[in-house]
Amino acid sequence: MNSNFSIRDYRKNDYPEVKELWENTDMGGTFRGDDEQVIEKTIQSGGKLLILEDNETGEIIGTSWMTCDGRRIYLHHFGIKPEHQGKGFSKPLLKATLEFAKNMGMQLKIEVHRNNSKAINLYFKSGFKYLGDYYVYIIRDINSVK
Repeated sequence: MNSNFSIRDYRKNDYPEVKELWENTDMGGTFRGDDEQVIEKTIQSGGKLLILEDNETGEIIGTSWMTCDGRRIYLHHFGIKPEHQGKGFSKPLLKATLEFAKNMGMQLKIEVHRNNSKAINLYFKSGFKYLGDYYVYIIRDINSVK
């Protein structure tokens, strides 16, 4: 990774750019409940949102959002802006992510789309193991449950 880039913790004023990155990479957005309040709540609950930043321009080019349930760390929205993909930025960002989980002394779990072969390869090379044929379900709007 070029030394003009660094990894730092999320700051509140990062949200508009983070939101745009997540939406442009199909990782998330407010329609998934990924808003400023949720990010802050997860950080206060032991999680972390790492920001990969261009030191010269201040541009956010990657994120790694981790939440903690007290038992394990869940990795969400790990990604690099498309125009910066394939340049080696994911490796140091993942290394910092793994360090956070290691320092917390917890397992690290991620869900990845089955067609995202680049991400699967990165995670496999970093020590992640496939859990098998699990189905993942979600209720996005809990108020719609009767």
